[in-house]
Amino acid sequence: MDIHSKAVHSGDRRKREGQTPVTTPIYTASSYFADSMEELDRVLGREEQGYCYSRYASPSAAALEELLADLEGGHGALACASGMTAVHMALGTALIDRRKSIVAATALYGATVGLLNTVFDPVGVAVRFADIWDIDALRATVAEARPGCILVETVSNPLLRVPQIDRIAEIAREAGAALVVDNTFATPLLVRPLELGAHFSVQSLTKYLAGHGDVLGGAVITDAAHCEPLRTFSRTVGPVLGPFECYLTMRGIKTFPLRMERQCANACKVAQWLAGHPRVERVYFPADPGHPDAAAIRRLFPANLFGAMVSFEIRGAGRDEVFRFMDALKMIVRATSLGDVHSMMLYPLMSSHRDVAPKHRERMGIRDSLVRLSVGIEAPEDILADLDQALNAPAR
Repeated sequence: MDIHSKAVHSGDRRKREGQTPVTTPIYTASSYFADSMEELDRVLGREEQGYCYSRYASPSAAALEELLADLEGGHGALACASGMTAVHMALGTALIDRRKSIVAATALYGATVGLLNTVFDPVGVAVRFADIWDIDALRATVAEARPGCILVETVSNPLLRVPQIDRIAEIAREAGAALVVDNTFATPLLVRPLELGAHFSVQSLTKYLAGHGDVLGGAVITDAAHCEPLRTFSRTVGPVLGPFECYLTMRGIKTFPLRMERQCANACKVAQWLAGHPRVERVYFPADPGHPDAAAIRRLFPANLFGAMVSFEIRGAGRDEVFRFMDALKMIVRATSLGDVHSMMLYPLMSSHRDVAPKHRERMGIRDSLVRLSVGIEAPEDILADLDQALNAPAR
């Protein structure tokens, strides 16, 4: 064989020899060959398990998807290129053979609101927002709107409301609608929506599961009835997560429960401390006995695990005062994300809910004085010290 051909082919496509690596390798191949055309034909026709093209499936993605399905108690999963892609795939799959109508929670991540209003609504999907915390009102809305899908968050962004997912699942079932739950804030350590009757659980892998600020990804985990339609939809649309991101996410998940437990414990201390600070007007945290959803939280969450997000309002603060406070932070990272090992803070008005109309923000209860803190794994006394010095920083 000529050197030009050797350079292309030698060393590749070797059969695995005996031993199995203890962690899943990174499979970067975009396509796969078979020992015969008959075998390749069966794989392409989905008559035989295997790989042919990485838009359809890959060993890296398959390993991560098996892990995600196990964590969430699902039948199958799809790893996607972002959390928003995962939301889009879940909603699109849910509506394939149902009425093109969505009832969504009034409190949602800003980009999700944008997806509903700028992508689904313009193509004829009727979108209606509802107070999902009033079960009787939600039942009436669903009876009137007859949606094909109901969309909620396990813990709402950024005011941390917690719906009765099991009750909402009953309403969805009675109406013949699919229930899609964004489970990013809670993670499967706290809540597993599929076990409560949901049809789809969505995760932003970027957040707690990968957990180190080095991955952008999302996932849809499904029940048995929706697994195959999701895979079929995915083969056409091609939202798949790349192999390097699959590897990093799997590596992050190995320590996810340990990290999340530490973050939850730290968040409890932070929320309690903030509640007693004179510069803080109001704290939003699920462990608060006066939380409007306290009964649902006690019923649905494990003991002493309330998530690691804390939102709070700075007394009398507007945009300028909030900016001064955040600029004074020395350890807590000012950035638009959450769930990393380091504590992070953002200002919803300029980031997560920037593109939400002011009237809608007002209805959601998102005020100019509100900030959102994702509590990390640092020593809690260091987190509190940074918050204290920033809250007490002199005006410029």
